[in-house]
Amino acid sequence: MANLVYKRVSTDQQSTARQNLVLAESGIEDPGAFEEDPGTSSRLHPLQRPKFRELLTYSRPGDTLHISEMFRLVRGTGHILDVLDVLHRDQVALRIHDGAFSAMDLTARHPRTGELLSTVKFMVQTLAAAGELHRDLQRELTYDGLRAAEAKGNKGGRRPAVAATKTDDVRTAYLEGRSIAALARDHRVSRGAIRTAVAELLPDHTATGEDIPAPELPVTLDMPVKVADYLLTTELEPAERAALEQGATVRRGQGYTLRLTAVPAVHRQLLARCQPLDGAQGTPAVPAQRKARREYENRVSSLTPTGP
Repeated sequence: MANLVYKRVSTDQQSTARQNLVLAESGIEDPGAFEEDPGTSSRLHPLQRPKFRELLTYSRPGDTLHISEMFRLVRGTGHILDVLDVLHRDQVALRIHDGAFSAMDLTARHPRTGELLSTVKFMVQTLAAAGELHRDLQRELTYDGLRAAEAKGNKGGRRPAVAATKTDDVRTAYLEGRSIAALARDHRVSRGAIRTAVAELLPDHTATGEDIPAPELPVTLDMPVKVADYLLTTELEPAERAALEQGATVRRGQGYTLRLTAVPAVHRQLLARCQPLDGAQGTPAVPAQRKARREYENRVSSLTPTGP
């Protein structure tokens, strides 16, 4: 039974020194380390992060996942519950060594139903909400500090916009989970410049100007996992692959599905890519895959068609 250690930092200017200290003091025997690339945003669902997915693939029943604190792995309540479901399915124990969650057994389940204990779920939701409140307060204090500085006449110079030749690189990196703060440092521009470059990818984006048509807004659909597994092995356009890899794996009924957010055009392109699952092009159809593709087709067909 192996001890698996997971580490992550949100920006490339942070280090894992504190995490290393906490984990070293815990006396973990023969740990196998999985560390995300610097700057892997907490916005990216844990089940879609490369190193955490690699850890889950490597793990075996009876192994233990060690993290220094819960927020190295997850942020929002939904992410925590998704991860706990997957760890329970794979029979991997979870050990948190610091912070509020360290005193809790997050894997405790009802002996008969197998469901997460209601008390555990309540504490997870409460502590996650407290973490979100803390981040909101930090943003408010930052805003108040900026206003105070402006009142004193301290206005910093505006950094340049993202170069046109770098815009595609910035958008691709953002879709792959790179944070806006990290991209701003990489390209030596302000965060506002990065937000402008990726504006079309933001959920609340709308077009401005009388002569500019409103772009398609992202739509969230559940893609059957059999369709997602097939698409991950096929050749895709960068926007299609980025949207697919950014999807969140969630529980649906007795199985799992990929909750994917993309503009309708990308959903239609992905649907076209999985046409062979329906027995097209002389490929023998597997009934379960054909059914999964038709489920996705029904969901894509419900989207409002776009005009020419």
